Amino acid sequence: MLKIRLQRVGRVHEPSFRLVLTDSLNSTKSGRFKEILGSYDPRKSKDSLNTERIQYWLSKGASPTATVNNLLVRHRIINASKIDVSAVSKKAPVPEEKPATPATNDSQPTTETQSEKETGSAITPTIEETKEDATIEVIEEKVG
Repeated sequence: MLKIRLQRVGRVHEPSFRLVLTDSLNSTKSGRFKEILGSYDPRKSKDSLNTERIQYWLSKGASPTATVNNLLVRHRIINASKIDVSAVSKKAPVPEEKPATPATNDSQPTTETQSEKETGSAITPTIEETKEDATIEVIEEKVG
C-alpha cells in the first residue's frame, strides 16, 4: 500500500520536510521512496507541492498520513476534513472508586442458640481469624 509521508531533511533545530510517496512498509528515514511530491517548511511559509502528481497518486489509491492530510486540506488540494493529530494519552482512565458502605442485614435477624449465648462464641470472630482468612483469600486469588 502506498503512502504519502513527510521525510525530514532539515538541520538540527531547523526542520524542513519532503513530501514523498513510499511503500507503507518502508520508513521515511530509509531513503527508499518512489517519488518526491514536494517540500514543506513549517518555519517559513514556503511550500512547494506538486499538486498534479499528488492528485494522480491519490486517485491511484495512495493514502496520506494524518499530518500530510491536514497539509493538503490547508492548501485545498483535497476536499476532506482535518484529522486530529495531537498526542493521544496512553494511560487508561482510572475508574472512580465508590466508598464501601457497611452491609447491614436488617431483613434477616440472626438468632443465637442457647449454647452460643452461654459460651459467648456467637458470630464474632477474633482478629486473628480474620487476618488468616484475608491471607488465604489473597493466596487463592494469586493462584486462581
